[in-house]
Amino acid sequence: MEAIIAWLHILSILTLTGFIAAEFFICSEHLQPGHVRLLTRLDLGYLAAAVAVLATGLARLLWFSKEPAFYLPNPVFWIKMALFAAIGLVSIPPTLQFLRWNRALNAGQMRVLKGADIVRIRRLIGIELALLAAVPLMAILMARGIGG
Repeated sequence: MEAIIAWLHILSILTLTGFIAAEFFICSEHLQPGHVRLLTRLDLGYLAAAVAVLATGLARLLWFSKEPAFYLPNPVFWIKMALFAAIGLVSIPPTLQFLRWNRALNAGQMRVLKGADIVRIRRLIGIELALLAAVPLMAILMARGIGG
């Protein structure tokens, strides 16, 4: 069962990465109103994947991996958790912007996609990807016993 939970955790992380990457590539200077609805759906998938990452990670921490005593005193574990929390916080403005764009388009407004907004949101999504790239490094360091 431990291997299945570990696999589900990795699969969830890859799915999360895919959703963020898709948002990054769709939210470009060529963003069209039809893409806004897609971004909103992708963001919902991103949320589901983040919940799956948290659920499988918590299951591994509590029942299917090393003892919590291995992880909890390790500062690298807390850096990893801080990175994940930072990704979640950085994802809030893009989510809110996607919802605003969607609401405006549904209300019949056609000129809601401003270049500066698109650039800002794309930059934030890029930051999410950069932070996410650091998470596996923390996992590797912990697995090597660094910080413990």
